Amino acid sequence: MKLAIDAMGGDHAPKEIVLGAMKAVEAFSDIHIILVGDETKINEHLLRHDRITVLHTDEVILGTDEPVRAVRRKKNASMVLAAQQVADGKADACISAGNTGALMASGLFVVGRIEGIDRPALSPTLPTIDGKGFLMLDVGANVDAKPEHLLQYAIMGAIYCEKVRGIANPRVGLLNIGTEEKKGNELTRQALELLKNANINFIGNVESRDLLEGAADVVVTDGFTGNMVLKTIEGTALSVFKMLKTALTSSLKSKLAAAVLKPDLVKLKNTMDYSEYGGAGLFGLKAPVIKAHGSSNAQSIFSAIRQTREMIENDVTGLIEQTIKKLDTEMDKM
Repeated sequence: MKLAIDAMGGDHAPKEIVLGAMKAVEAFSDIHIILVGDETKINEHLLRHDRITVLHTDEVILGTDEPVRAVRRKKNASMVLAAQQVADGKADACISAGNTGALMASGLFVVGRIEGIDRPALSPTLPTIDGKGFLMLDVGANVDAKPEHLLQYAIMGAIYCEKVRGIANPRVGLLNIGTEEKKGNELTRQALELLKNANINFIGNVESRDLLEGAADVVVTDGFTGNMVLKTIEGTALSVFKMLKTALTSSLKSKLAAAVLKPDLVKLKNTMDYSEYGGAGLFGLKAPVIKAHGSSNAQSIFSAIRQTREMIENDVTGLIEQTIKKLDTEMDKM
């Protein structure tokens, strides 16, 4: 299988992107990686390998660029060319740690949606206390949503968790302000009825305070709410570790204690780092498009590549397409 990777996207590009790609080809003998970006800068870090090729371009979409306009005007940008490799059948999937909005636009306009999918969802796997994690969708691809969109998110999330994360009969929860069926706004109440009748393991409403406890394997919500939850989790984790660092370096006694606790603290930090689970999938497109974290290091890029490989290997896109087509047929008969 071939993966196209935007080598110029992210805070630590291209070095960490290249190092992650080299680690991946050593770990997986069945992948070929196309690094898209400035060949001179890429080659500063790339050791020659017969399963890594470079597609040169010196145009880049910046984090400050307006996403849709950038994708339309910067046709030769590394991110757009990576997506174009997929659209042209030269790659099976693409990965980028660059501008999130631009990658979503590239996915929509270049790769294209699966027929029957109204709106793709941006879907990261977030940490839980037990280390298993949960998939949340949507976290920002669409600010607004309809009940039918949440149903599609639930189906796509369940397929991904079963085929890629290896969770048998994954539990699907609807994010709400209470677990009672009558709680929520019009969107959640209507979505609840659709989800109850869907062919998934729907467990009902879940509250945000229970997410890190592993309340569900798949949590569905609109992109506005999901993005706020995502950033709250990320911000809280960063703040807690800052407070711990301050407390553990405030005196000689605490510094000695910190030295003893360091291995456990590192393990805890990795458990709560959602980039360790791979990237955020843009589900609902004709091929896997993965958004790696903007601050990705080589290990995070490797995790995103592993995740993408598993999506291709298990034909997640094909299964989503078949399931949505079947759902549409059933709804037409009603």
